[in-house]
Amino acid sequence: MAIIHRATITPTKGELLDAWLDSQPWCPDGAVEMLGSYRFDDPAGEVGVEGLLARRSGLLLHVPLTYRGAPLDGAESSLISTMQHSALGKRWIYDATRDPVAVHCFVRALRGEQEQAGMELWDGDTLVGRREPTARVHPEPGRAGATASTGVAVVEVDGIELWLARVIGSELNGERQLVAEWANGRGVVAALT
Repeated sequence: MAIIHRATITPTKGELLDAWLDSQPWCPDGAVEMLGSYRFDDPAGEVGVEGLLARRSGLLLHVPLTYRGAPLDGAESSLISTMQHSALGKRWIYDATRDPVAVHCFVRALRGEQEQAGMELWDGDTLVGRREPTARVHPEPGRAGATASTGVAVVEVDGIELWLARVIGSELNGERQLVAEWANGRGVVAALT
């Protein structure tokens, strides 16, 4: 169960996403429109794993992030930003395509071994409700034969390739596909080849 705290964060997710996307060669300039998000639970309960779905300059984007309470050793090049969270303190935000906790969550989800997390809303130590996710993900059978494009991050894990879409609509086929659905939208966000 993903825990959402009633809190303020600095910078906001929109601000950090804007700044990071500006530095990515596969993403054009423009205003970011947030479309939805989904989360996975880290089995150890330490790392937040979230996939953001957004639109920028007409492109549909998938931006998977991890939120950590301490720096990830050896992952300086994957650090997107730090964030101050009023309930949790300083958080380190990473490109989840290069975070082993997130990578394994995606592999398990694609294999049907892990569902997306439900979301609980907490105010301090008090559960105040549950929130419906703004996007849903589920695995589907796919087909082999994908080719890499600039809109896909390819990660080798346990002898297989995990493909994570950065640009939704990029060629992304595999024996198993993870499909995201949000208001008025649907697209493949990950695949195993």
